[in-house]
Amino acid sequence: MIRSVIVAMLLIFSVVSQPAIASNCDKHSMSIAGQAASAGIFNTLLAAAKATNLTDTLYNDGPFTIFAPTDEAFSKLPVGTVESLLKNPTELTKVLKYHLVKGNIFSGDLNNGSSVLTVLGSPVSIDTSNGVLVNNAKVVTADLEATNGVIHVIDKVLLPTT
Repeated sequence: MIRSVIVAMLLIFSVVSQPAIASNCDKHSMSIAGQAASAGIFNTLLAAAKATNLTDTLYNDGPFTIFAPTDEAFSKLPVGTVESLLKNPTELTKVLKYHLVKGNIFSGDLNNGSSVLTVLGSPVSIDTSNGVLVNNAKVVTADLEATNGVIHVIDKVLLPTT
């Protein structure tokens, strides 16, 4: 049943999809959530935001920096993890807040060996020795500007340890 709901939500969001890194002129006038929806590669992230009532935050509040895992990143989680998180909105909210940082942080602002405090209250570590890693997730596309923040696309889901 939960899987059917997830699939239905993904289909709804995919209707508005288009390439993630296409034309950036119109992208600057879109919120984090608007860009994510138009990209078509963040359907699971958006479904999770909707399930935890964080969608309005990603559309309206900010500024925030989001380390945004793609649908492919969510698919790398152990089988049943996404479904389990969707059944537990409190835990899912923690996971999402672990991807958010207050303020606009661009890749040039990230220093090797430093950490950044997330909205959850737990830090993520930064490694810039070979590209940019946030904990163990690689930033595959950096510095996508939105009206309410910055998006860094990552290849893994960040799971808080606390």
